[in-house]
Amino acid sequence: MPPLTASTIRGNWATLLLPIAEGDAIDYARLADTLDHFAAARVNGVYSNGSAGEFYTQSEEEFDCVNQLLAEKCSRAGLPFQIGVSQMSPQLALARLRRAKALQPSAFQVILPDWFVPQFSEILVFLEIMAAAAAPIPLIVYNPPHAKRHLTPAEWLEIADKIPGVAGMKVPGGDAAWYAAMQPVMRRLSVFVPGHLLATGIAQGAHGAYSNVACLSPGGAQRWYDLIVRDPAAGLRVQEKILAFFAEHITPLITRDKFSNMAVDKCLAVAGGWSSLTTRLRWPYRSVPMETALRFRPLVHAAIPELFSAG
Repeated sequence: MPPLTASTIRGNWATLLLPIAEGDAIDYARLADTLDHFAAARVNGVYSNGSAGEFYTQSEEEFDCVNQLLAEKCSRAGLPFQIGVSQMSPQLALARLRRAKALQPSAFQVILPDWFVPQFSEILVFLEIMAAAAAPIPLIVYNPPHAKRHLTPAEWLEIADKIPGVAGMKVPGGDAAWYAAMQPVMRRLSVFVPGHLLATGIAQGAHGAYSNVACLSPGGAQRWYDLIVRDPAAGLRVQEKILAFFAEHITPLITRDKFSNMAVDKCLAVAGGWSSLTTRLRWPYRSVPMETALRFRPLVHAAIPELFSAG
């Protein structure tokens, strides 16, 4: 696929959840089915090896197999795709990027070095080397809530100045003061915020979401993004329904029951009912029970019908 740029990385991007079979093996048949569903839903793009892609559990051979399948399916469908080359080891992340460059993704996603909190000067050196290896394919920096180092608006602006190979970010968002401070950054980089806050984010200058709502319904999340662009007020009304459902049923899985974000993303996929995925995570992380996700299915379809009906 042609490389994207900061001005063209936009919209609703679906994460490639990692299907796990009995015995902890990757279920490549279900992975292929998931990609076919994304193509049919015509999401704005697909990315691999985020948290729900369980990149931290994959062998190098598995990483290559997952992303070869991603590239083949998306290229055939004309669907932009990003490859997450994230690894806790910067050396392995760089090696993954160098191998995956032959697959010609639209962008690469990376996390910052993870074992010890990096100084900003070290972050610049890391991103400089990664961007040089990726060129002309751009980098997206995945800086999640649980990252050891959260970049500030001023630091993002310095990255934009010093490392033109960085085109965007995946970040938790923030309050009105954060959005105000990020305005100069948003004119330079693609800024993606959490999927369930997409309408608010777009209204304040963000450009899209690597979306947990797309875990729940890829086609519904795409229709919602299109609605936000077409009718922001209507998009905000749908967001209110999403937030109400999350507050009652999803957030307690994280705050009360201490499930990981990737466990919750897989739970959303099962609750949405659009695929044959299960809630199973790879060892050692706990999975949300299938019966919990199935219990949510009629509740979420009733609570947010806009995500499940094209009418």
